[in-house]
Amino acid sequence: MSDRVFPSSKPAANGAAVANGANPPPPPAKSHLYNPTARAPYRPQPHNRRRHSRSGRSICCCCCFWSVLILLLLLLVAAIAGTAVYILYRPHRPQFSIPSLRIHRLNLTTSADSSSSHLSTLVNFTVISKNPNSHLTFFYDSFTMSSYSNGVFLGNGTLPAHSLRKKNQTSFRNVVVSGSNDLDAESVNSLRSDLKKKKSGAAVTLKIQLDTKVKAKMGGLKTKKVGIRVTCDQIKGSVPKGKSPTVAVTSGSKCKVDLRIKIWKWTF
Repeated sequence: MSDRVFPSSKPAANGAAVANGANPPPPPAKSHLYNPTARAPYRPQPHNRRRHSRSGRSICCCCCFWSVLILLLLLLVAAIAGTAVYILYRPHRPQFSIPSLRIHRLNLTTSADSSSSHLSTLVNFTVISKNPNSHLTFFYDSFTMSSYSNGVFLGNGTLPAHSLRKKNQTSFRNVVVSGSNDLDAESVNSLRSDLKKKKSGAAVTLKIQLDTKVKAKMGGLKTKKVGIRVTCDQIKGSVPKGKSPTVAVTSGSKCKVDLRIKIWKWTF
């Protein structure tokens, strides 16, 4: 009795399938299950740089516009206030004059080797300070005075502080400006042409300069102190002979009053 051989029910191995020339079975498909608790992947949003730059530029333009507008409004208010003050009070600058001046000493001495030169000066004059305003009172600090000839510094002096009421004036007599200075070569050359003619009574042109600060009072309103400079030029005199002073001609002199506004280190 012959034995029967039954094939195995188990699938053939991969190697056997390849050996028999059959295609391997496809891999089982992966199941995609939705997990509601899973966090979505982060995707960065692109920044809109153009929008930020436009907004920053618009803010800058807006600030500039309002700043300029406020400045123009302030200037307009100041102009209106200044016009109103001028119409109400009609302010005028203070006036100064030098009616008389005497030269007591104006000596230039040079050493034998011409290595150094020394200038000695003494000037005596009268100053008149006048307030031409009908509604203003001036309050002056003390004055610092200087004298010059051909741009060369001759000497200095002081004038006391004072106040001037409406339509009033005051005079200061025997105001002395003196100096004793060593001159450089350039200053000596500027003066030598006049001072060399001492024996013939040479004429010299003098300038008196006064610097001070002043504030004004208009009714109940007081201004802050402002610097002023008074320049009196075209004063012509002659070099004195001996101890007798010479009288200068001041009829053609004029005194000009200028404001001196100081901003930081600069004075205008």
